[in-house]
Amino acid sequence: MKKPPADERFLRIEEIRVVADLRIMHSKVNELFQVVSVLKRRHPEIAIREYADQRMLDDDIKRVDEIYLWFIGLKEDGLRLHR
Repeated sequence: MKKPPADERFLRIEEIRVVADLRIMHSKVNELFQVVSVLKRRHPEIAIREYADQRMLDDDIKRVDEIYLWFIGLKEDGLRLHR
C-alpha cells in the first residue's frame, strides 16, 4: 500500500517536533539578521570593535561560523539530492 503525500496525511509527533524546531530556528535566524543589520547601519565597524567585549565578540564570531558551516553543509547536501 502506497503512503499518501506528506501534505495529505497527519504528521507524527517526531515530524511535528522537527517542524516546530525549524520554525523557531527560522525566527531566530531572522532575529539575528535584523539585529546585525541595525548594528551595521547605525555604527561603524571600528566602534563595534572598540566597544565590544573582545572575548564575547570572538565567541559570537566562532558560533556564527559554526552555524554558517552547518548551513553550507545543508545546502551542498540539498544540491546533491536534487541532481
